[in-house]
Amino acid sequence: MRLSHLFFTTLRDDPAEAEMPSHRLLLRAGYVRQLGSGIYSLLPLGKRVNDRVEQIVREEQDRIGGQEMEMPVVHPADLWRASGRYETVGPEMGRFKDRNGRDMVLAMTHEEVVGQLLADVVRSWRQLPMMVYHFQTKWRDEPRARGGLIRVREFVMKDAYSCDRDDAGLDVSYWAQYGAYVRTFERLGLATIAVSSDVGMMGGSLAHEFMVLNPAGEDVLVLCESCDYAANRQVAVIPRPDPAAEDPLPLEEFETPGATTIASLAAYLDIGADRTAKAAFFVTGDGRLVTAVVRGDHEVNETKLGNAVKATGGLRPAQIEEIKAAGMEAGYGSPIGARGTFVVIDDLVARSPNLVAGANREGFHYRNANAGRDYTADVTADITNAQGGDPCPNCGNPVILRNGIEVGNIFKLGTKYSDAFEATYLGEDGQAHPIVMGSYGIGVGRNVACIVETHHDEKGIVWPAEVAPYAAHLVSIGTAKEPRVAEIAEQLHGLAADAGPRREILWDDRDESPGVKFTDAELLGMPWILTVSPRSLAAGGVEVTERATGERTLRPIEEVERQLVDGF
Repeated sequence: MRLSHLFFTTLRDDPAEAEMPSHRLLLRAGYVRQLGSGIYSLLPLGKRVNDRVEQIVREEQDRIGGQEMEMPVVHPADLWRASGRYETVGPEMGRFKDRNGRDMVLAMTHEEVVGQLLADVVRSWRQLPMMVYHFQTKWRDEPRARGGLIRVREFVMKDAYSCDRDDAGLDVSYWAQYGAYVRTFERLGLATIAVSSDVGMMGGSLAHEFMVLNPAGEDVLVLCESCDYAANRQVAVIPRPDPAAEDPLPLEEFETPGATTIASLAAYLDIGADRTAKAAFFVTGDGRLVTAVVRGDHEVNETKLGNAVKATGGLRPAQIEEIKAAGMEAGYGSPIGARGTFVVIDDLVARSPNLVAGANREGFHYRNANAGRDYTADVTADITNAQGGDPCPNCGNPVILRNGIEVGNIFKLGTKYSDAFEATYLGEDGQAHPIVMGSYGIGVGRNVACIVETHHDEKGIVWPAEVAPYAAHLVSIGTAKEPRVAEIAEQLHGLAADAGPRREILWDDRDESPGVKFTDAELLGMPWILTVSPRSLAAGGVEVTERATGERTLRPIEEVERQLVDGF
């Protein structure tokens, strides 16, 4: 490909809205362009990288017996009603009506479609196990798109679905996918950590997320450096010893002017935050007011809380008016004397005697509040976030917290969707049995962005060879003064094109200064930069620069020709 013909343009300055390196570099180098919030076009360079990533994912899915297919982007809403997710998924689902007034859905994922297909296609145990996958556009109306391709609203995902006779078969499929993911991310040049995760809207009994450590990642990971414990903080369960035993003391109201936060309350009373109870207020998608009580030295984990209350449509922070309507006061709140609220108490609060809690009156708190005596819980559960330094649940050594970006996930779904669509098979025993399913996703664009996050320097992108849009970047210098330069460049470009699509090179044939050409070559990030100039030819060949290291060597033209065909 001649750069003079390439549909792209570079940006001289960093885009103001781009905070992460991948966002900044993919825009500056002409790989992507933004159409709207969380909606991007892939320009030809970006499409080539995207295709390379897809092919690696495809090869590893095929390696474990996956069968590629394609399912629609638009689904009848009744399909999602059958699984129950039409009502439970929030506004991130794209809903619309067709011209006949029928409710329709833009695909977020394809479990429902697979469930219906299994009911239609599978009859006998002899057809199982099987695994299918596709690459398809998904729509999720994220409330806060960010980071370029890291968090978008429209994206392509590889989603795969395993279909087995029983849980034992699902276990085999699940760990086969786990291995395929490990190999996939290694080939993409990504160092990942597999962490236990929440099953979320997918449902099921087990899930892992594959994470790339990154300070800008939205997920917080709980890791132990002394053993192999790794979990998303959404689900991390940390052992917490019982507080010292105390006899319950009488409840006593007292004045605490201006102490609307745990920090100010603890400072006013000269006590530790662990001697206080903190109330947080939420509303579920189905309209229930939830009051969550944790000890003051901890934070509410909304994922754990949502699971504890079986929140339909997720959780949102409660408004002040909603809190007051239940007889509570924001900043001085607690379940003591409250009405019309679903109370969830963290299990550590249930074991902590004589805490300071809100009196539901501005400027006042209670001393010696005791769960079970002064207020009761509808649910008692672990609803707090793990913190750095907490003991590891496996070995007891302190855990650390790190931010990460999810690049893939795997779920054991069980029979949730096969039950919904009556997808059964006739077993060897002559009886009907539900098909046992698993679901496995990889966001292609997010992986492209994470590759750039991992492989870049101050000059630009540094693509790993397996995903680079072109095998090399050819720079010709001084063609006007030296016809031999143009002849050799033309020869190398044609040879690479004839060697096949994986050997194609990008030739900067533009009438630009050497400085502009080399700056763009480093920005675009092909693994190798080949420079043909009067000086290189006089010295005996082509200057070859390895982009990752900057190491330069002068190689004979014949050697470069062989490497263009056989690979560097």
